[in-house]
Amino acid sequence: MEDRTEIIETTPLRTTEVVESTPRVTEVVTTPRPVASVDRSETVAYDPYENRRHTALRLNQTVWWIFGLIEGLIAIRFVLKALGANPSAGFAEFIYGITNVLVAPFVGLFGNPQAQGSVLELTSIVALVVYGLVAWLLGKLVWIMVGDSRSAVTTRSTSVDSRT
Repeated sequence: MEDRTEIIETTPLRTTEVVESTPRVTEVVTTPRPVASVDRSETVAYDPYENRRHTALRLNQTVWWIFGLIEGLIAIRFVLKALGANPSAGFAEFIYGITNVLVAPFVGLFGNPQAQGSVLELTSIVALVVYGLVAWLLGKLVWIMVGDSRSAVTTRSTSVDSRT
């Protein structure tokens, strides 16, 4: 994702200063030489594909938010199991209840080593890696389907002559 602003000067004898007033509008203020008759020049640039890229960005952020929540819950489950949390405690019971469905496809893939009530749940680690890859793939798919890498800039220029 890349935003570009192009500034085109019409008179090569002037110095140009760029001032951004809004994300879509770029104002170009020129400082003329004493012989020039124009005090100020303004250029407004508009990208017609900006809304489509913005939609793709929002969808991509939504995908990452959902999978971030899933990964966070699985990470909490992993820590609770590793520290030997009481499974009948309210919080642990809540986390295990939510994440059982998420970790279920990976149960039985590896054995889980145990020592004095602590469990190194390898299925949670596999789930974290797989869900991370799925999030990345879905994010790329959203960008391919909705995002637009085209860029077109429509410009409008205005010059103001304050000398009479």
